[in-house]
Amino acid sequence: MTVRVDVEPDLLRWAVGRAGWSGATIAKRAPRFDDWITGTRPTLKQLEDFAHKTHTPLGYLFLSEPPEEHVPIPDMRTLRNQSVRQPSADLLDIIYQCQSRQDWYSDFAARHGLPEVEYVGEADMSTPPEIVADRIRQVLNFDVGERAAFTSWEDALRQLIDRIEGTGILVMVSGIVGSDTHRRLDPEEFRGLALVDPAAPLIFINGTDTKAAQIFTMIHELGHIWLGQSALSDAPMARTSERDVELWCNQVAAEVLIPIATLRTEYRGQPTVREMERLARKYRVSTLVVLKRVFDAGFLRWEDYQRRYTAERDRVIDAMKRNSNSGGGGNYYYTQPLRLSRQLARAVIADTFEGGTTFREAYRLLGTRKRETFDKLATELGFG
Repeated sequence: MTVRVDVEPDLLRWAVGRAGWSGATIAKRAPRFDDWITGTRPTLKQLEDFAHKTHTPLGYLFLSEPPEEHVPIPDMRTLRNQSVRQPSADLLDIIYQCQSRQDWYSDFAARHGLPEVEYVGEADMSTPPEIVADRIRQVLNFDVGERAAFTSWEDALRQLIDRIEGTGILVMVSGIVGSDTHRRLDPEEFRGLALVDPAAPLIFINGTDTKAAQIFTMIHELGHIWLGQSALSDAPMARTSERDVELWCNQVAAEVLIPIATLRTEYRGQPTVREMERLARKYRVSTLVVLKRVFDAGFLRWEDYQRRYTAERDRVIDAMKRNSNSGGGGNYYYTQPLRLSRQLARAVIADTFEGGTTFREAYRLLGTRKRETFDKLATELGFG
């Protein structure tokens, strides 16, 4: 017997909006959607399939009206359009995954007597950003001279991640939800987040952004860790923000990456593409960060800066799209520890081998399904 169910049309519309589906995607992935909207009831199996495809909890579709979902951490984004007011399923799932992994690591740290991370909450909003920037460069050994040895932005990003994790902070960088390559994150919705915990502070960076932009966002989120405040961010550099904390974290990030005093001696007087790229190579940052610091140093007016920033951003995005179409997906066993945090992955694997964590729980935390994948990941991370 075929079981058909009643579903409010507004809930169906809400689900596809939450999933970010376009009209073409709806037609392809839910071809009977229009019939359901106009009154034909879906079967239970059809509704279950629809819930799975839209990453919607099935129970939500039996409500009388769409639920109000809220970002479960302080939302510091400067919203540029109405569409991002409803958090996407991808964003919410990323936050929940990060919280789950942080909870596990916090418990692991307590069981093993690991010390709390001393930098969490070390500063407050009254602390000058320059003081915090100096402290971060000192802690990470990430001054301008040190970065000269890096071969590329990618190398600089890797080095930065390793140095931050060396302080006890978990760092995750991914452009997808979990291991699902079909759920690609949108950098226009968010660029990073910070989850504060004394023993397990965590930074997540949206890996779909350019490598150089990720470096800025990572330091921005590190500013939130220093303040001891969890946050969801888009780290806007070309817009004023109503949130003082975002301005403060941006100032910290900019000063860590390009000290203003150093820039004033290095800058050659014209914000040409060639000059921006020269300074970007020197500091191992994006040309957009360089342009922001040129403005901060007083070499550009606000209107001129905004115009140049928009043009440079479009140029960078076009270059990123060309590069993204030219390569493959990379080695899973090399990229997965970066998505997870190498520090977290090592802890999960070690604790599993010691019997503190079940293999089932380890698979969930690591995003794996088979023992073979678990063992290969362990080998990649140095477990013989």
